[in-house]
Amino acid sequence: MYLPIFPLPDQTFFPRTFLPLHIFEARYRAMITDCLARDRRLAVVRLKPGYEPIYDGKPAVSEITGVGKIVRCERLATGRFNVLLQGEFRARIERELPSDTLYRMVLAEPLADVGTDRPRVAGLARTVRERCLRILEAVGRGRAEMSESLDAAGSPGDLCDQVTSAVVPDPAVRQALLEELDVERRLERLTVALDGVLRQLTGER
Repeated sequence: MYLPIFPLPDQTFFPRTFLPLHIFEARYRAMITDCLARDRRLAVVRLKPGYEPIYDGKPAVSEITGVGKIVRCERLATGRFNVLLQGEFRARIERELPSDTLYRMVLAEPLADVGTDRPRVAGLARTVRERCLRILEAVGRGRAEMSESLDAAGSPGDLCDQVTSAVVPDPAVRQALLEELDVERRLERLTVALDGVLRQLTGER
């Protein structure tokens, strides 16, 4: 599929999550206008380190990206946009396309989760829920609302993506979890990341 890309430093966009964006650069205002006239889809891609000198050109981006649809859009009097994206799926960028637009276009392949039916997945998902609730307690937030939200996650893969998006701060870890298609391994890696967050919050070893 053909997609416009919105490259951002240290931003990782997960399926079944929401991402608010304020669009102010001329090239991305044009991108949003064109997206609204098409299927409202775009990919949010993480810029690779070292992008700064060539930010206005075509700096390198991560191959695995999150694709979402514009579900809310407000055009401001200045020509800028406030948009809300809803994540739909992961995709792998196959190649960048020649384009006469101000923004970049790519050919991308949608990616699906694998390993969702393995015996350990359900237990790992329970561990992730428990770790997430402990983190909320450590920062002084109530469990009830988050517990309900975690229980509403449609699958272990969905749970993993939602927790990573909400709780994991490290951009490199977030990108690694986005790139992990195997749900069992993704849950294992997320558990390690959550243990690290807990140690930082509580001082436990």
